[in-house]
Amino acid sequence: MGGVPSTPRNRSSRPQETAEYLIGTFVGQKSFPLASDFWQKLLELPFNLHWPAYRVREACEAFAQNNYYTRHLVKILIHLACCLQDCISASGTPSSAYTKAVNAAYLSSIFLKYIIENAKSDDFAELHFCLDENEAVLSGLPKDKSIKYFLMHTVLSFIGNVDVSPVTYLLHYELLNFMIVATSTQLLSQPSPGPQDVHPFMDAAMAQEMSLITLVTRRLLLNYISRPFSSFNGASQSVFSVGSQPGVLQRVGSAAANFVLLPLNLLVGPNSGSSRSLLADCSLHVLLILVHYHKCIVHNESFSERSDCNVPFDSSLKEDVYFSENPYRKAIENARDIEFDRADIEGNAHSGPFARLPFAALFDTLGMCLSDESSVLLLYSLVHENADFLEYVLVRTDLDTLLMPILETLYNASRKTSNHIYMLLVILLILSQDSTVNASIHKLMLHNVPWYEERRLVHTSLGSLMVIILIRTVKYNLSKMRDVYLHTNCLATLANMAPHFHRLTAYASQRLVSLFYMLSRKYTKLAELQNNKMQIDKRESTEGESIVEDSTELHIVTDFLRLVLEIINSILTYALPRNPEVVYAIMHRQEVFQPFKNHPRFNELLENIFTVLDFFNSRMDAQEMDGEWSVEKVLQTIITNCRSWRGEGMKMFTQLRFTYEQESHPEEFFIPYVWQLVLSNCGFIFNPSKINLFSVDLPRESSYDAGEESYQPQSRRELGTDELQLP
Repeated sequence: MGGVPSTPRNRSSRPQETAEYLIGTFVGQKSFPLASDFWQKLLELPFNLHWPAYRVREACEAFAQNNYYTRHLVKILIHLACCLQDCISASGTPSSAYTKAVNAAYLSSIFLKYIIENAKSDDFAELHFCLDENEAVLSGLPKDKSIKYFLMHTVLSFIGNVDVSPVTYLLHYELLNFMIVATSTQLLSQPSPGPQDVHPFMDAAMAQEMSLITLVTRRLLLNYISRPFSSFNGASQSVFSVGSQPGVLQRVGSAAANFVLLPLNLLVGPNSGSSRSLLADCSLHVLLILVHYHKCIVHNESFSERSDCNVPFDSSLKEDVYFSENPYRKAIENARDIEFDRADIEGNAHSGPFARLPFAALFDTLGMCLSDESSVLLLYSLVHENADFLEYVLVRTDLDTLLMPILETLYNASRKTSNHIYMLLVILLILSQDSTVNASIHKLMLHNVPWYEERRLVHTSLGSLMVIILIRTVKYNLSKMRDVYLHTNCLATLANMAPHFHRLTAYASQRLVSLFYMLSRKYTKLAELQNNKMQIDKRESTEGESIVEDSTELHIVTDFLRLVLEIINSILTYALPRNPEVVYAIMHRQEVFQPFKNHPRFNELLENIFTVLDFFNSRMDAQEMDGEWSVEKVLQTIITNCRSWRGEGMKMFTQLRFTYEQESHPEEFFIPYVWQLVLSNCGFIFNPSKINLFSVDLPRESSYDAGEESYQPQSRRELGTDELQLP
């Protein structure tokens, strides 16, 4: 931005000139003490400047260079904290403290992000987050706590204690954006957290007392549930430019620092026809960042002296590494329903503070928002971490509220990321572990499924639709993505559901047999290919490697084929009388099972299938018919003989039950995944060349400096977050 503009001497000088001078002074070389009236002028003045991108970029560069001498970053953050203390005391009453706090949060976010983004040191020394020894400290600044702790305490205290209202809405929004900026130090770290990683603001947020963390977690979830809007009437609108023209802060945000805080005309009110709440979205992103953070610590004590470590001990290391407990995850885990608290009923008092939330409203909001990937991750976090919320979901009689949007998203898998699809499948797997859910979904009838285009589904049970979509997902994955984890989760969910199938529709039954046929063809093709290669001269090493790859794929397909047979066998063993359409589908395509009758991996399972075929074929042969068999007559014969089926000659196998279990190092997936979602959805643009947390596809010609570039994260298919276990 070059030199500092001249000081306007005339009292009648235009506000633009005053704002230009104050911003120029703020980023310049002169250091103003904390007690200077300069800060009041800077934070109270409405900004109406319109700077071109290059000037704003120069302002950020000048600020970063001069901050070593001026310490203006830490000073504006201290003023932000003090303003927030005044706002908390004001209890939502309009005051000048709100104007100053909004400006302080906005300005500090912009310049803090620039410094983080361009940091050269691993410990972010460029922040210069300390005052000179001779600096007079403000009266409200505690001496026994660090400035970072004090700052995060006041930011989180405002978020957790002050209700969202038309007066406080804008400040809540700016503080949440500030939280995203402050925690973006993670973007510069490697995917696997290490003990040398430095995240000063995040660690300060983790160090707060549990009662405050519980309040913040509750408020962020309530913001997500209530989805508040604001028309920015009254004092809050005067903070920025009047009308639809963006002021200097919007220009700084979108151009110089590439931190997009949407201008006021895009922060729509409830009358705009939009159902999206920016405050709700921002609250969700901040919550996910906090909940999935892992702090890696080096511990010098022996492993036997430590009981809270979740990383296996390597006796060859003198120092062992573990992860400290995340209090925000603990707050999610301990959240209770505001309408019903199991601990109160059972007389088991819960130790420590816990958030009371309206589970019914949370359930309904999730059902409305599951097309959004961030909401899917929130649902996963709740059903995986919070036993009370999972129990609440399992006893709901309207599970279609959650399951229908999940199934619709799976139906449109080709337009979704693999991570999105995988998280949905993990949620279904978790729900399928409950036998009550598996039974109840077949009682819930759907009169129509408008988004299913292959055929018209009328009077289909939710359970049958689930089977159809899961099988469709497997077939899509088999031909397009070829993700082993995705196959495994789909088939594991079907295996959990199979013993509880009730009146599976004809179409769902046909799809199940068709899945076996599709896998059997792939198995036969791979087996023939491997046999042919085994007969070819193996002198070339590449050929040998090819044989190993084919053998691995054949082994995987063999396992999947056996699992499908186990699913069919489970239906015939535990639910045959209730599923005549499954029997009909097997009889109609019984020739597809014949080639595997003597296969050593499949023969014991196929014995049961052929026992069923023999029983119903003999009943049909014994029945006298006038004319040819029609579909209706065959099905009626099956239904009649299902009543006399006693399962004689069937071999009983242990009922399959798959459970989901997170791996020991989920942070290697979830931290990058959360930040991919944040960068994709919240308008926060970070220089892609600086990101180390995950792989980014960089454009050939970068337009980042012009504030026009957004990153395109590579979709990570190696999730590594589940283990499927047999009892």
